[in-house]
Amino acid sequence: MESVRIDKYLWSVRLFKTRSQATDACRSGRVKIDGDAVKPSRDVKVGQEISLHLGPITKTVKILQLLQKRVGAKLVPEYMQDLTPAEEYQKLELIKQSPFVKRKGRPTKKERRDMDEWFGWDE
Repeated sequence: MESVRIDKYLWSVRLFKTRSQATDACRSGRVKIDGDAVKPSRDVKVGQEISLHLGPITKTVKILQLLQKRVGAKLVPEYMQDLTPAEEYQKLELIKQSPFVKRKGRPTKKERRDMDEWFGWDE
C-alpha cells in the first residue's frame, strides 16, 4: 500500500470520531499538508506532515505507516507521531480552567464583570 485517502487515514488513527467528520474537516479547510488545504480524496504517503485545526488548537502529526482500517488507541503511535508543540496543549488547558467555559446562554451582569476582570478588559 503506497497511499490512502486523507479522510480515511485521519479516521483510522482516531483523530476524528467518524469518517464523515474527517471529510467535513477537509472540505472546510481545517486539514492542511505542507500549508495547503486538502480535499478529502487527497492521497497521503508515509513521511508527510498533516496540520489539523481542532477547535482552539492546531495539531501537527507525521505519518509513520499507512493503514486501511481503524486501529485501537494503543496502536496509534505505530502509525502516527504527534509533533504538536506543548504550547498548544497548554492553551487548551487554560481554556478548560476558565470559569466561563461551562456557561450557556448570555452572561449575567456579575459574570460579565468577572469576565472583564479575568481577561483584563476592565483596566
